Amino acid sequence: MATILYARVSTAEQNLSHQKAQAEAAGFVIDEVLADHGVSGVSTTLAERPEGKRLFDMLRRGDTLVVRWVDRLGRNYQDVTDTIRHFMRKGVVIRTVINGLTFDGATKDPMQEAVRDALIAFMAATAQAQAEATKEAQKAGIAAARENIAAYRGRKPSYDRDTLERVLERHRSGTGTPTIAKELGLSRGAVRRIIQDPAAALAALARWAVRGA
Repeated sequence: MATILYARVSTAEQNLSHQKAQAEAAGFVIDEVLADHGVSGVSTTLAERPEGKRLFDMLRRGDTLVVRWVDRLGRNYQDVTDTIRHFMRKGVVIRTVINGLTFDGATKDPMQEAVRDALIAFMAATAQAQAEATKEAQKAGIAAARENIAAYRGRKPSYDRDTLERVLERHRSGTGTPTIAKELGLSRGAVRRIIQDPAAALAALARWAVRGA
């Protein structure tokens, strides 16, 4: 039985070593790492990516597939839900680093199955919604730039997309603003702005063309 970490690194701001370090810090012993670089989770399904396609061939019953969060599998609701259910039917366990969630096909209790499937659907929908929100924020930033490029950009953000996500992760886990700021090398004000209005923080990145996926 193998433990495989799958990572999708879609931009220069995201980092494969960070995803692997996060998994190991969470207690996972990784046997192999597969990663697709420079691909969108919106326009390409997991099976269309070179390393993602390998997962369908190599994962066997009893294996564990580790992902940082479900958005690494993709940002398309139908693709993500279909993928997770496919692997569960094969007897593969899917585990997330963030929030430590586990999805498998072991339970036969209908209520537990319903709760599990609802959670999978919610997380997949959230991943797609975040991608769509980012796209809209980028469009808004570009439109504003055409009207007044000097005024619309404002101060360049002190964070990138990966750092923004890490701020929100740490905040959700109950970590205080001073600790987050110290860990990530940001000012407390920057951390507070991200936490108070994530959409505005994403828009600021879009205005400076710091893109995530």
